[in-house]
Amino acid sequence: MIRELGEPGDLGWVVKAHGEIYAKEYGWDTSFEALVARIVADYANGRDPERENAWVAEIGGRRAGSVFCVDAGEDDTAVLRILLVTPQARGHGVGGQLVDTCVAFAKAAGYARMRLWTNDPLVAARHIYLKRGFRLTGEQKHRSFGADLVGQTYELALR
Repeated sequence: MIRELGEPGDLGWVVKAHGEIYAKEYGWDTSFEALVARIVADYANGRDPERENAWVAEIGGRRAGSVFCVDAGEDDTAVLRILLVTPQARGHGVGGQLVDTCVAFAKAAGYARMRLWTNDPLVAARHIYLKRGFRLTGEQKHRSFGADLVGQTYELALR
């Protein structure tokens, strides 16, 4: 089940789940969790409900994933942020459902395009994005979260 974020504990769960899962799976340090905390706090403190939303996936009544759609503040662009699917929920189509929900919202809100930024180790997420028509528009090596990474920007035309 995909539902709008908004139940008590949702915001904290998004931050905690990102921090724990990315540390365990990729060895990323707490600077990644801090980035997610800033994204979540910015959303919670300044959300425009006509242009921004977030969702939580649940399986058996337990949180299993999340995704955010936020306004880029430029060029009529929406930004897909902090997609996550818990290890227990993978392989059930949860990631695709979350992305589809996010893209549908952005289209309905009138955005012309959607952009996202990810990193090269996130292969499953990249597969979801490419399957839905996102195109790689840029790559840049960087050191973040205690790791050497290649940041990747993807875009999807919505109109």
